Amino acid sequence: MSDANPEEEKPKKKKGKMKGLIVGLVAVAVLGGGGAAGGFYVAGTMNSEGQEPEDPNKPKIILKDGTAVSEKEAKSAMPEPDASKFTISYHQIEQPFTSNLYSSESFAQLSLAISTYYDERVFENVTAHEIAIRSAVLMELGQQNPVELETPEGKLLLKKKLRDVINATLREKSGFGGIEDVYFTSLVVQ
Repeated sequence: MSDANPEEEKPKKKKGKMKGLIVGLVAVAVLGGGGAAGGFYVAGTMNSEGQEPEDPNKPKIILKDGTAVSEKEAKSAMPEPDASKFTISYHQIEQPFTSNLYSSESFAQLSLAISTYYDERVFENVTAHEIAIRSAVLMELGQQNPVELETPEGKLLLKKKLRDVINATLREKSGFGGIEDVYFTSLVVQ
């Protein structure tokens, strides 16, 4: 019988060693995973939306009460954009634009104003890069068909194209567009 007891103890010892090994591996995995997650969090790679932090130099959106908020804050406060909550600012581009129109002897002359919900830095960027903006607008204007510019739909389409061209130029030159809309303050097609 004394031989039976040592045999029974051996399997118990193996189970005890195996159990201790599994508990040790689980503890290492949990601690290692927690440490890795904490390291990623501290490093800033884990944020709530999976986006990079907002640039502090980026223009701020101006609310009706005059408060400047980041785009991220504005979106979190209002998931559905409501223009009535923001202050819109306008800027007249001083010099008119004159260009020949595509495949014709016609030309167009127009004056533009632009609007934004962002702070004055957008207009500072427009002023700083006005030559590049003028060139881009004239290039787009030169691609227009004079017959289409005589229709309201053609004018609306041109407004959208000019807004996109101005924003693209601003993004290229300053890293941020911010133009909400473009307005014709005069438009002549001959």
